[in-house]
Amino acid sequence: MDIIGLIPSFGGLLWTISAFIVALSIIVAVHEYGHYIVGRWTGIHAEVFSIGFGPVLASRYDKRGTKWQIAALPFGGYVKFLGDASAVSDKASDDFEAMDSETKRHTMHGAPLWARAATVFAGPAFNFVLSFLIFAVVLFFRGVASEPLTVEELRPAPEEYALLPGDEIVAIAGETTPALDEFSDFLDTLPVAPSLDYDIRRDGTVMTVPGPFPYPAHAVSVSLDSAAEEAGLMDGDVIRAVDGASVFAFSQLREIVGTSDGQPLTLDIWRDGESLEVTLTPRRMDLPLDDGGFETRWLIGISGGLFFEPRSETPSLGEAAAYGVEQTIFIIRSSLSGLYHMAAGAISTCNLSGPIGIAETSGAAASQGWVTFIWFIAVLSTAVGLLNLFPIPVLDGGHLVFHAWEALTGRPPSDRALNAMMTVGLGLMAMLMVFALTNDIFCP
Repeated sequence: MDIIGLIPSFGGLLWTISAFIVALSIIVAVHEYGHYIVGRWTGIHAEVFSIGFGPVLASRYDKRGTKWQIAALPFGGYVKFLGDASAVSDKASDDFEAMDSETKRHTMHGAPLWARAATVFAGPAFNFVLSFLIFAVVLFFRGVASEPLTVEELRPAPEEYALLPGDEIVAIAGETTPALDEFSDFLDTLPVAPSLDYDIRRDGTVMTVPGPFPYPAHAVSVSLDSAAEEAGLMDGDVIRAVDGASVFAFSQLREIVGTSDGQPLTLDIWRDGESLEVTLTPRRMDLPLDDGGFETRWLIGISGGLFFEPRSETPSLGEAAAYGVEQTIFIIRSSLSGLYHMAAGAISTCNLSGPIGIAETSGAAASQGWVTFIWFIAVLSTAVGLLNLFPIPVLDGGHLVFHAWEALTGRPPSDRALNAMMTVGLGLMAMLMVFALTNDIFCP
Protein backbone atom coordinates (compact mmCIF):
# COMPACT_ATOMS: atom_id res chain seq x y z
CA MET A 1 0.00 0.00 0.00
CA ASP A 2 1.26 3.49 -0.96
CA ILE A 3 1.14 5.21 2.45
CA ILE A 4 2.72 8.40 1.07
CA GLY A 5 0.05 8.60 -1.63
CA LEU A 6 -2.67 8.58 1.02
CA ILE A 7 -1.35 11.69 2.79
CA PRO A 8 -3.09 14.26 0.51
CA SER A 9 -6.41 12.39 0.82
CA PHE A 10 -6.01 12.16 4.58
CA GLY A 11 -5.23 15.87 4.75
CA GLY A 12 -8.35 16.68 2.75
CA LEU A 13 -10.45 14.45 4.99
CA LEU A 14 -9.02 16.07 8.11
CA TRP A 15 -9.76 19.53 6.70
CA THR A 16 -13.35 18.50 5.89
CA ILE A 17 -13.97 17.03 9.34
CA SER A 18 -12.42 20.06 11.06
CA ALA A 19 -14.52 22.51 9.06
CA PHE A 20 -17.66 20.50 9.78
CA ILE A 21 -16.91 20.40 13.52
CA VAL A 22 -16.25 24.15 13.63
CA ALA A 23 -19.46 24.98 11.73
CA LEU A 24 -21.59 22.58 13.75
CA SER A 25 -20.10 23.70 17.07
CA ILE A 26 -20.85 27.36 16.35
CA ILE A 27 -24.43 26.59 15.33
CA VAL A 28 -25.06 24.27 18.28
CA ALA A 29 -23.50 26.71 20.75
CA VAL A 30 -25.78 29.52 19.54
CA HIS A 31 -28.84 27.23 19.58
CA GLU A 32 -28.20 25.96 23.09
CA TYR A 33 -27.28 29.42 24.34
CA GLY A 34 -30.72 30.55 23.22
CA HIS A 35 -32.28 27.88 25.44
CA TYR A 36 -29.95 28.76 28.30
CA ILE A 37 -30.25 32.54 28.34
CA VAL A 38 -34.04 32.68 27.90
CA GLY A 39 -34.39 29.97 30.51
CA ARG A 40 -32.27 32.06 32.85
CA TRP A 41 -34.30 35.19 32.12
CA THR A 42 -37.53 33.31 32.86
CA GLY A 43 -36.25 31.76 36.11
CA ILE A 44 -35.33 28.25 34.90
CA HIS A 45 -31.96 27.08 36.21
CA ALA A 46 -29.49 25.37 33.88
CA GLU A 47 -27.33 22.74 35.58
CA VAL A 48 -25.16 21.86 32.55
CA PHE A 49 -24.32 23.64 29.28
CA SER A 50 -22.42 21.19 27.07
CA ILE A 51 -20.82 21.43 23.66
CA GLY A 52 -20.47 17.82 22.60
CA PHE A 53 -21.44 14.55 24.23
CA GLY A 54 -19.59 11.82 26.09
CA PRO A 55 -16.54 12.16 28.34
CA VAL A 56 -15.93 15.71 29.55
CA LEU A 57 -12.66 17.23 28.33
CA ALA A 58 -12.89 20.56 30.15
CA SER A 59 -15.41 22.22 32.44
CA ARG A 60 -16.00 25.01 34.92
CA TYR A 61 -18.83 26.24 37.14
CA ASP A 62 -20.08 29.81 36.94
CA LYS A 63 -21.37 31.86 39.87
CA ARG A 64 -24.94 30.65 39.23
CA GLY A 65 -23.93 27.01 39.61
CA THR A 66 -24.12 26.12 35.91
CA LYS A 67 -21.48 23.70 34.68
CA TRP A 68 -20.05 24.76 31.30
CA GLN A 69 -18.28 21.90 29.57
CA ILE A 70 -16.71 20.65 26.35
CA ALA A 71 -17.17 16.94 25.72
CA ALA A 72 -15.25 14.49 23.56
CA LEU A 73 -17.85 13.91 20.81
CA PRO A 74 -18.26 17.31 19.11
CA PHE A 75 -21.40 16.48 17.11
CA GLY A 76 -24.05 18.37 19.03
CA GLY A 77 -24.68 19.77 22.46
CA TYR A 78 -27.32 20.30 25.09
CA VAL A 79 -28.52 22.26 28.09
CA LYS A 80 -29.65 20.18 31.07
CA PHE A 81 -32.03 22.12 33.27
CA LEU A 82 -32.80 21.51 36.92
CA GLY A 83 -35.18 18.56 37.24
CA ASP A 84 -34.23 16.99 33.90
CA ALA A 85 -33.30 13.34 33.79
CA SER A 86 -31.25 13.70 30.62
CA ALA A 87 -30.24 16.03 27.80
CA VAL A 88 -33.67 15.71 26.10
CA SER A 89 -35.43 17.37 29.09
CA ASP A 90 -37.39 14.33 30.24
CA LYS A 91 -38.49 14.63 33.84
CA ALA A 92 -36.48 13.07 36.68
CA SER A 93 -39.70 11.99 38.38
CA ASP A 94 -38.40 10.97 41.82
CA ASP A 95 -36.13 13.99 42.18
CA PHE A 96 -38.83 16.34 40.89
CA GLU A 97 -41.50 15.12 43.29
CA ALA A 98 -39.12 15.51 46.23
CA MET A 99 -38.61 19.23 45.48
CA ASP A 100 -40.43 21.98 47.31
CA SER A 101 -42.61 24.39 45.33
CA GLU A 102 -39.96 27.13 45.23
CA THR A 103 -37.34 24.77 43.79
CA LYS A 104 -39.83 23.33 41.27
CA ARG A 105 -40.41 26.83 39.93
CA HIS A 106 -36.77 26.85 38.74
CA THR A 107 -37.14 23.57 36.79
CA MET A 108 -38.25 23.18 33.18
CA HIS A 109 -41.21 21.08 34.30
CA GLY A 110 -42.33 23.27 37.18
CA ALA A 111 -42.03 26.69 35.54
CA PRO A 112 -45.08 28.48 34.11
CA LEU A 113 -46.13 27.41 30.62
CA TRP A 114 -45.08 30.71 29.03
CA ALA A 115 -41.57 30.38 30.48
CA ARG A 116 -41.17 26.82 29.21
CA ALA A 117 -42.48 27.64 25.74
CA ALA A 118 -40.24 30.71 25.45
CA THR A 119 -37.19 28.71 26.54
CA VAL A 120 -37.88 25.96 24.02
CA PHE A 121 -38.55 28.36 21.13
CA ALA A 122 -35.41 30.38 21.89
CA GLY A 123 -33.07 27.72 20.48
CA PRO A 124 -34.36 27.84 16.88
CA ALA A 125 -34.94 31.61 17.20
CA PHE A 126 -31.28 32.17 18.04
CA ASN A 127 -30.29 30.12 14.97
CA PHE A 128 -32.36 32.47 12.82
CA VAL A 129 -30.83 35.49 14.55
CA LEU A 130 -27.32 34.16 13.85
CA SER A 131 -28.16 33.76 10.16
CA PHE A 132 -29.68 37.23 10.00
CA LEU A 133 -26.63 38.82 11.62
CA ILE A 134 -24.16 37.04 9.33
CA PHE A 135 -26.05 37.98 6.17
CA ALA A 136 -26.44 41.59 7.29
CA VAL A 137 -22.81 41.99 8.41
CA VAL A 138 -21.42 40.42 5.22
CA LEU A 139 -23.45 42.82 3.08
CA PHE A 140 -22.47 45.76 5.29
CA PHE A 141 -18.75 45.13 4.86
CA ARG A 142 -18.93 43.91 1.26
CA GLY A 143 -21.00 46.91 0.21
CA VAL A 144 -23.50 47.43 -2.58
CA ALA A 145 -22.89 48.82 -6.05
CA SER A 146 -23.18 52.59 -6.06
CA GLU A 147 -25.19 54.77 -8.41
CA PRO A 148 -24.33 55.64 -11.12
CA LEU A 149 -22.68 52.41 -12.27
CA THR A 150 -18.94 53.08 -12.06
CA VAL A 151 -15.90 50.92 -12.84
CA GLU A 152 -13.89 50.25 -9.69
CA GLU A 153 -11.54 47.58 -11.05
CA LEU A 154 -11.40 45.57 -14.29
CA ARG A 155 -11.48 41.81 -13.93
CA PRO A 156 -8.53 39.92 -15.49
CA ALA A 157 -9.26 39.01 -19.11
CA PRO A 158 -7.30 37.83 -22.19
CA GLU A 159 -8.02 41.08 -24.06
CA GLU A 160 -7.30 44.72 -23.23
CA TYR A 161 -10.25 46.97 -22.41
CA ALA A 162 -10.56 50.65 -23.36
CA LEU A 163 -12.49 51.31 -20.15
CA LEU A 164 -10.56 52.45 -17.06
CA PRO A 165 -11.20 52.46 -13.31
CA GLY A 166 -13.33 55.48 -12.44
CA ASP A 167 -15.33 55.48 -15.68
CA GLU A 168 -19.08 56.03 -15.21
CA ILE A 169 -21.20 53.89 -17.55
CA VAL A 170 -23.69 56.30 -19.13
CA ALA A 171 -25.04 54.05 -21.90
CA ILE A 172 -24.33 50.71 -23.59
CA ALA A 173 -25.05 50.15 -27.30
CA GLY A 174 -26.97 53.42 -27.33
CA GLU A 175 -29.24 52.38 -24.44
CA THR A 176 -29.13 54.53 -21.30
CA THR A 177 -27.85 52.56 -18.32
CA PRO A 178 -30.76 52.00 -15.92
CA ALA A 179 -30.85 51.78 -12.14
CA LEU A 180 -28.99 48.75 -10.84
CA ASP A 181 -32.14 46.92 -9.73
CA GLU A 182 -33.28 46.98 -13.39
CA PHE A 183 -29.92 45.99 -14.88
CA SER A 184 -30.77 42.30 -15.31
CA ASP A 185 -33.74 43.10 -17.57
CA PHE A 186 -31.62 45.71 -19.34
CA LEU A 187 -29.15 43.03 -20.43
CA ASP A 188 -31.89 41.23 -22.37
CA THR A 189 -32.36 44.32 -24.57
CA LEU A 190 -28.72 44.46 -25.65
CA PRO A 191 -27.41 42.84 -28.84
CA VAL A 192 -25.35 39.73 -28.04
CA ALA A 193 -22.07 40.70 -29.65
CA PRO A 194 -18.37 40.36 -28.72
CA SER A 195 -17.97 44.15 -28.72
CA LEU A 196 -20.36 46.98 -27.88
CA ASP A 197 -20.07 50.76 -27.70
CA TYR A 198 -19.94 52.21 -24.18
CA ASP A 199 -20.78 55.84 -23.52
CA ILE A 200 -18.75 56.73 -20.46
CA ARG A 201 -18.06 59.81 -18.36
CA ARG A 202 -14.34 60.17 -17.65
CA ASP A 203 -13.00 63.19 -15.78
CA GLY A 204 -16.23 65.05 -16.56
CA THR A 205 -16.11 64.33 -20.31
CA VAL A 206 -18.53 61.95 -22.06
CA MET A 207 -16.90 59.75 -24.69
CA THR A 208 -17.57 56.49 -26.53
CA VAL A 209 -15.22 53.52 -26.24
CA PRO A 210 -15.52 49.83 -27.23
CA GLY A 211 -16.00 47.17 -24.61
CA PRO A 212 -17.06 43.51 -24.24
CA PHE A 213 -20.57 42.26 -23.60
CA PRO A 214 -21.36 43.45 -20.03
CA TYR A 215 -21.85 39.91 -18.68
CA PRO A 216 -19.12 37.88 -20.41
CA ALA A 217 -18.54 34.16 -19.94
CA HIS A 218 -16.50 34.69 -16.77
CA ALA A 219 -16.63 32.44 -13.72
CA VAL A 220 -17.02 35.18 -11.13
CA SER A 221 -17.71 32.51 -8.51
CA VAL A 222 -17.69 28.69 -8.50
CA SER A 223 -20.43 26.95 -6.53
CA LEU A 224 -19.63 24.47 -3.79
CA ASP A 225 -19.95 20.78 -4.63
CA SER A 226 -20.56 21.51 -8.32
CA ALA A 227 -19.34 20.03 -11.59
CA ALA A 228 -17.18 23.12 -12.12
CA GLU A 229 -15.53 22.81 -8.71
CA GLU A 230 -14.92 19.09 -9.23
CA ALA A 231 -13.32 19.81 -12.61
CA GLY A 232 -10.98 22.38 -11.08
CA LEU A 233 -12.50 25.65 -12.33
CA MET A 234 -11.60 28.66 -10.22
CA ASP A 235 -13.02 32.10 -9.53
CA GLY A 236 -11.87 34.43 -12.31
CA ASP A 237 -11.62 31.81 -15.06
CA VAL A 238 -12.70 33.08 -18.50
CA ILE A 239 -14.53 30.54 -20.69
CA ARG A 240 -13.57 31.26 -24.32
CA ALA A 241 -15.14 28.27 -26.07
CA VAL A 242 -17.34 25.23 -25.39
CA ASP A 243 -16.79 22.14 -27.57
CA GLY A 244 -14.89 24.37 -30.00
CA ALA A 245 -17.65 26.98 -30.33
CA SER A 246 -16.62 30.47 -29.23
CA VAL A 247 -18.62 32.11 -26.41
CA PHE A 248 -18.34 35.70 -25.24
CA ALA A 249 -21.57 36.18 -23.26
CA PHE A 250 -22.63 34.34 -20.12
CA SER A 251 -26.08 33.82 -21.65
CA GLN A 252 -24.48 31.80 -24.46
CA LEU A 253 -22.73 29.56 -21.95
CA ARG A 254 -25.97 29.13 -19.98
CA GLU A 255 -27.85 28.12 -23.13
CA ILE A 256 -25.22 25.57 -24.17
CA VAL A 257 -25.15 24.00 -20.71
CA GLY A 258 -28.95 24.08 -20.42
CA THR A 259 -29.42 22.17 -23.69
CA SER A 260 -26.56 19.71 -23.09
CA ASP A 261 -28.87 17.03 -21.66
CA GLY A 262 -26.09 16.09 -19.29
CA GLN A 263 -23.49 15.28 -21.95
CA PRO A 264 -19.82 16.08 -21.21
CA LEU A 265 -18.62 19.50 -22.35
CA THR A 266 -15.08 20.60 -23.12
CA LEU A 267 -14.30 24.17 -22.04
CA ASP A 268 -11.41 26.26 -23.28
CA ILE A 269 -10.32 28.34 -20.29
CA TRP A 270 -8.12 31.42 -19.94
CA ARG A 271 -6.55 31.75 -16.50
CA ASP A 272 -3.83 34.25 -15.56
CA GLY A 273 -2.41 34.36 -19.07
CA GLU A 274 -2.53 30.60 -19.65
CA SER A 275 -4.90 28.54 -21.81
CA LEU A 276 -6.41 25.39 -20.31
CA GLU A 277 -8.85 22.74 -21.49
CA VAL A 278 -11.32 21.27 -19.01
CA THR A 279 -13.96 18.59 -19.54
CA LEU A 280 -16.93 18.43 -17.20
CA THR A 281 -20.43 16.99 -17.11
CA PRO A 282 -23.39 19.26 -16.27
CA ARG A 283 -25.59 18.13 -13.41
CA ARG A 284 -29.36 18.12 -13.25
CA MET A 285 -30.32 20.48 -10.43
CA ASP A 286 -33.58 21.60 -8.83
CA LEU A 287 -33.49 25.36 -8.23
CA PRO A 288 -35.90 27.26 -5.94
CA LEU A 289 -37.91 30.06 -7.54
CA ASP A 290 -39.07 33.30 -5.96
CA ASP A 291 -42.70 32.15 -6.10
CA GLY A 292 -41.94 29.08 -3.97
CA GLY A 293 -41.74 26.59 -6.84
CA PHE A 294 -38.79 24.78 -8.37
CA GLU A 295 -37.12 24.76 -11.77
CA THR A 296 -35.05 21.81 -12.97
CA ARG A 297 -32.04 22.74 -15.13
CA TRP A 298 -28.66 21.43 -16.25
CA LEU A 299 -25.89 23.37 -14.49
CA ILE A 300 -22.12 23.32 -14.17
CA GLY A 301 -22.06 25.53 -11.06
CA ILE A 302 -20.58 28.90 -11.95
CA SER A 303 -22.03 32.38 -11.50
CA GLY A 304 -21.31 35.27 -13.83
CA GLY A 305 -21.09 38.99 -13.39
CA LEU A 306 -19.97 42.24 -14.95
CA PHE A 307 -16.55 42.33 -16.62
CA PHE A 308 -15.52 44.80 -13.94
CA GLU A 309 -15.94 45.23 -10.22
CA PRO A 310 -18.47 48.04 -9.76
CA ARG A 311 -17.71 50.81 -7.31
CA SER A 312 -19.47 50.05 -4.05
CA GLU A 313 -20.75 51.97 -1.08
CA THR A 314 -21.58 50.98 2.47
CA PRO A 315 -25.29 50.23 2.84
CA SER A 316 -27.30 51.76 5.65
CA LEU A 317 -28.00 49.66 8.72
CA GLY A 318 -31.60 49.42 7.56
CA GLU A 319 -30.59 48.08 4.13
CA ALA A 320 -28.24 45.53 5.71
CA ALA A 321 -30.91 44.45 8.19
CA ALA A 322 -33.52 44.12 5.45
CA TYR A 323 -31.12 42.00 3.42
CA GLY A 324 -30.45 39.74 6.42
CA VAL A 325 -34.17 39.20 6.93
CA GLU A 326 -34.79 38.57 3.21
CA GLN A 327 -32.03 35.97 2.96
CA THR A 328 -33.15 34.12 6.09
CA ILE A 329 -36.78 34.04 4.93
CA PHE A 330 -35.70 32.90 1.45
CA ILE A 331 -33.81 29.92 2.90
CA ILE A 332 -36.78 28.98 5.10
CA ARG A 333 -39.23 29.22 2.19
CA SER A 334 -36.92 27.31 -0.16
CA SER A 335 -36.34 24.55 2.41
CA LEU A 336 -40.06 24.08 3.10
CA SER A 337 -40.86 24.20 -0.60
CA GLY A 338 -38.11 21.68 -1.31
CA LEU A 339 -39.44 19.22 1.28
CA TYR A 340 -42.96 19.60 -0.10
CA HIS A 341 -41.85 19.04 -3.70
CA MET A 342 -39.72 16.03 -2.69
CA ALA A 343 -42.69 14.50 -0.85
CA ALA A 344 -44.89 15.16 -3.89
CA GLY A 345 -42.35 13.53 -6.21
CA ALA A 346 -41.85 16.73 -8.20
CA ILE A 347 -38.09 16.91 -7.51
CA SER A 348 -35.45 14.37 -6.58
CA THR A 349 -35.06 13.27 -2.96
CA CYS A 350 -31.31 13.56 -3.57
CA ASN A 351 -31.75 17.24 -2.70
CA LEU A 352 -31.74 16.14 0.96
CA SER A 353 -28.17 15.86 2.24
CA GLY A 354 -27.00 13.97 5.30
CA PRO A 355 -24.01 14.51 7.58
CA ILE A 356 -21.50 13.30 4.99
CA GLY A 357 -22.78 15.71 2.36
CA ILE A 358 -22.92 18.58 4.84
CA ALA A 359 -19.39 17.81 6.01
CA GLU A 360 -18.10 17.80 2.43
CA THR A 361 -19.77 21.15 1.78
CA SER A 362 -18.26 22.50 5.01
CA GLY A 363 -14.78 21.60 3.84
CA ALA A 364 -15.37 23.05 0.38
CA ALA A 365 -16.74 26.28 1.86
CA ALA A 366 -13.76 26.64 4.21
CA SER A 367 -11.40 26.06 1.26
CA GLN A 368 -12.95 29.03 -0.57
CA GLY A 369 -12.22 31.47 2.23
CA TRP A 370 -13.68 32.74 5.47
CA VAL A 371 -16.49 34.76 3.83
CA THR A 372 -17.82 31.70 2.02
CA PHE A 373 -17.45 29.62 5.18
CA ILE A 374 -19.38 31.96 7.47
CA TRP A 375 -22.01 32.36 4.74
CA PHE A 376 -22.36 28.57 4.74
CA ILE A 377 -22.69 28.65 8.53
CA ALA A 378 -25.54 31.16 8.17
CA VAL A 379 -27.36 28.94 5.67
CA LEU A 380 -26.85 25.84 7.80
CA SER A 381 -27.93 27.69 10.95
CA THR A 382 -31.26 28.57 9.34
CA ALA A 383 -31.73 24.94 8.27
CA VAL A 384 -30.97 23.69 11.80
CA GLY A 385 -33.38 26.20 13.33
CA LEU A 386 -36.12 25.20 10.90
CA LEU A 387 -35.57 21.47 11.42
CA ASN A 388 -35.84 21.90 15.18
CA LEU A 389 -39.27 23.53 14.77
CA PHE A 390 -40.74 20.46 13.06
CA PRO A 391 -43.49 18.97 15.28
CA ILE A 392 -41.54 15.80 16.02
CA PRO A 393 -41.10 14.61 19.63
CA VAL A 394 -37.47 15.04 20.84
CA LEU A 395 -37.20 18.20 18.70
CA ASP A 396 -38.07 21.67 19.98
CA GLY A 397 -41.12 21.73 17.73
CA GLY A 398 -42.40 18.57 19.41
CA HIS A 399 -42.05 20.17 22.84
CA LEU A 400 -43.92 23.23 21.60
CA VAL A 401 -46.77 20.94 20.46
CA PHE A 402 -46.88 19.48 23.98
CA HIS A 403 -47.04 23.01 25.38
CA ALA A 404 -49.84 23.90 22.96
CA TRP A 405 -51.77 20.82 24.14
CA GLU A 406 -51.30 21.93 27.71
CA ALA A 407 -52.51 25.44 26.87
CA LEU A 408 -55.67 24.05 25.24
CA THR A 409 -56.51 21.34 27.76
CA GLY A 410 -55.14 22.86 30.95
CA ARG A 411 -52.89 19.88 31.64
CA PRO A 412 -49.72 18.44 30.08
CA PRO A 413 -49.64 15.01 28.40
CA SER A 414 -49.11 12.18 30.86
CA ASP A 415 -45.58 10.92 31.50
CA ARG A 416 -46.52 7.63 29.83
CA ALA A 417 -47.77 9.39 26.71
CA LEU A 418 -44.71 11.62 26.63
CA ASN A 419 -42.35 8.66 26.87
CA ALA A 420 -44.19 6.84 24.07
CA MET A 421 -44.15 9.90 21.80
CA MET A 422 -40.47 10.53 22.52
CA THR A 423 -39.72 6.96 21.45
CA VAL A 424 -41.66 7.51 18.23
CA GLY A 425 -39.80 10.77 17.68
CA LEU A 426 -36.42 9.09 18.12
CA GLY A 427 -37.47 6.44 15.60
CA LEU A 428 -38.52 9.06 13.05
CA MET A 429 -35.25 10.94 13.45
CA ALA A 430 -33.28 7.69 13.08
CA MET A 431 -35.17 6.90 9.86
CA LEU A 432 -34.50 10.41 8.53
CA MET A 433 -30.81 10.06 9.35
CA VAL A 434 -30.56 6.71 7.57
CA PHE A 435 -32.37 8.14 4.54
CA ALA A 436 -30.07 11.16 4.39
CA LEU A 437 -26.97 8.97 4.77
CA THR A 438 -28.23 6.78 1.92
CA ASN A 439 -28.51 9.91 -0.22
CA ASP A 440 -24.94 10.87 0.68
CA ILE A 441 -23.65 7.48 -0.41
CA PHE A 442 -25.73 6.68 -3.49
CA CYS A 443 -26.93 9.96 -5.01
CA PRO A 444 -24.76 11.34 -7.84
